[in-house]
Amino acid sequence: MSEEGLNKSAILLLSLGENEAAEVFKYLGPKEVQKLGMAMASLSNVSRDDIDRVFRDFYTAAEEKTTLGMDSDDYIRSVLTKALGDEKAASLIDRILQGGDTSGIESLKWMDASSVAELIHNEHPQIIATILVHLESDQSSEILSHFTDRLRNDVLLRIATLDGIQPTALKELNDVLAKLLSGGTNIKKATLGGVKVAADIMNYMSGGQETAAIENIRDHDPDMAQQILDAMFVFENLLDVDDRGIQLLLREIQSESLIVALKGASEDLREKIFKNMSQRAAEMMREDLESKGPVRISEVEAEQKEILKVVRRLADEGQIVLGGKGEEGYV
Repeated sequence: MSEEGLNKSAILLLSLGENEAAEVFKYLGPKEVQKLGMAMASLSNVSRDDIDRVFRDFYTAAEEKTTLGMDSDDYIRSVLTKALGDEKAASLIDRILQGGDTSGIESLKWMDASSVAELIHNEHPQIIATILVHLESDQSSEILSHFTDRLRNDVLLRIATLDGIQPTALKELNDVLAKLLSGGTNIKKATLGGVKVAADIMNYMSGGQETAAIENIRDHDPDMAQQILDAMFVFENLLDVDDRGIQLLLREIQSESLIVALKGASEDLREKIFKNMSQRAAEMMREDLESKGPVRISEVEAEQKEILKVVRRLADEGQIVLGGKGEEGYV
């Protein structure tokens, strides 16, 4: 959701009564609740015109919606069962209505990473991998940071080689979590895991953890390690972002952070960044970069990771489109 969309939603919810706003929040996920809550807390001096405009936009959007599709799961189940019979319809329904209620696992999304790590770190690595592929990549990465190197690398290897989760196994896993977290159970087939999920999680890791994990996977399967590297969005991939995307990114990051990040960038990427600044700003950035003393590689990687978090946020919001690292040293 864009910043404008967040602000509009925040204004709308603040304009509703407490009970009505609470009902809306029941349908949102952890990240949405956090973003909306922060937006609501930061609002100030909202004019009557702003409120009127938000209500008009909401009314227009709501008017375009219909009730078609609401409560469609029960309808689909009923129709297919009548047409095909219980046995034939069962597997087809599971494929059509994948996902369902994974309430035990879903509850983990509302917990902080250290608490989840404490809860699951003694489980079998395959179970941990199954849990983490259901969470957001940044949360999974933070959870993994609380594990030992050996466990972290083992879990990532299992995530990368995971190509599906049997409904029975997932149901048993959710039953255990449900008892711990007072959740429910009703699981359908989930085809999660794989190279892309492992790459997404590793995108959020520190440089050292990322390198160790890749080396561990390379020992197991060199081709898979390369597939993961190819699927990751690293700092040099900014070369594939169009000029408008780079300009949007530059508005979101601090100059000092960019200077440190560019110390480890190729000349081509530096020029792409400079090209999307004003002439004066580019000249100042070049001078600051040249006058900047030696910077530890770990510091460069840390700043690049922070900038990539902004890149992924902008990509998630649809503002930019994304196109097609060892030993401590100095650069």
